[in-house]
Amino acid sequence: MSEVYAARRTRLRERCNAGGSAAALVTRPANVRYLAGAAPHGAVLLLGRREDLLVCQDPPEDRPGEGRPDENLRVRVLPQAGDPAVAAGGLAQAQDADSLAVEEHHLTVARHRALASVTPRLRLTDLGSAVEQLRVVKDEEEISCLRIGAEIADQALGELLESILVGRTERHLALELERRLVDHGADGPAFPTSVATGPNSGRRGHRPTDRRVEEGDFLSVCLGAAYRGYRCEIGRTFVIGTSPADWQIQLYELVFAAQRAGREALTPGAAYRDVDRAARQVLDSAGFAEGLQSLTGHGVGLEIDEDPQLAPAAMGKLDACVPVTVEPGVHLPGRGGVRIDDTLVVRPEADGGPELLTITTKELLAL
Repeated sequence: MSEVYAARRTRLRERCNAGGSAAALVTRPANVRYLAGAAPHGAVLLLGRREDLLVCQDPPEDRPGEGRPDENLRVRVLPQAGDPAVAAGGLAQAQDADSLAVEEHHLTVARHRALASVTPRLRLTDLGSAVEQLRVVKDEEEISCLRIGAEIADQALGELLESILVGRTERHLALELERRLVDHGADGPAFPTSVATGPNSGRRGHRPTDRRVEEGDFLSVCLGAAYRGYRCEIGRTFVIGTSPADWQIQLYELVFAAQRAGREALTPGAAYRDVDRAARQVLDSAGFAEGLQSLTGHGVGLEIDEDPQLAPAAMGKLDACVPVTVEPGVHLPGRGGVRIDDTLVVRPEADGGPELLTITTKELLAL
């Protein structure tokens, strides 16, 4: 992997040089990990004129899921307590850089001022989202990590569906799912697991409560596994303990049709907003224009919510090897609702079209 990290840093350096910056300071943890192989707590990465450095407060530790720093990247541990970003600025100045590109969207104002105060000879410029843009298209090693994470999430969800659910609380079920993720090899949950029952079902980002599962409920589950730092997502909706009511069948079939339309729109060159529109118009035409979520899906990777954003006003087009979620949903206040959520990788038609990573059945099951 060492050559992979070196190549990523080279691409970033080329962007910085083209923008007139001699050096760059990367502080956002996911970006540090992408370029360095690991992001110990508080660590920053300096792309210097003569040498690249991972600057840390403490020596990196080999912990499961946290990665290891690129062996060809020198690690600089601060001799005493201090801000690694400020220390890295001083190191950039010592390497005779005359300018330093920083992630202004991540640095606090106070931290930016502290950095400027100790580097009077450096012109601070904005690196912008250059690293995030590099992260959008994944290599096959990254996709393999996402694929394994999806398999773990599928396995954890499948086991839960085989257990008795009536009478158990949303909170209990969420904790059990997270335990199963770790048992099957995940670093941990990719994000806080959402379990929503009855009138809570179908709500995006619902936080589990002590409400107990009852017969006839919709049960919506959204979970994800983190594996070697990469995060996937799956969401499914089921009916508890009895045959689904007519309104539940109709609502489920509608959301399923919207999700299928979004999945089928995932082709290289497709506009982000066109993918959103494909799913959204199915729900709009059925009278659910009001109250729909702000986006239909988003990128995943080292963070659970990355670019691209599949939303009505999103600008840009999909590339091959971009992993995204497609997750439309409808929530009826007081009754509940449906969410169906998959993680897929954009692939050209010649390669079989979008690769579905999360394969748990999307049939409306009565559990």
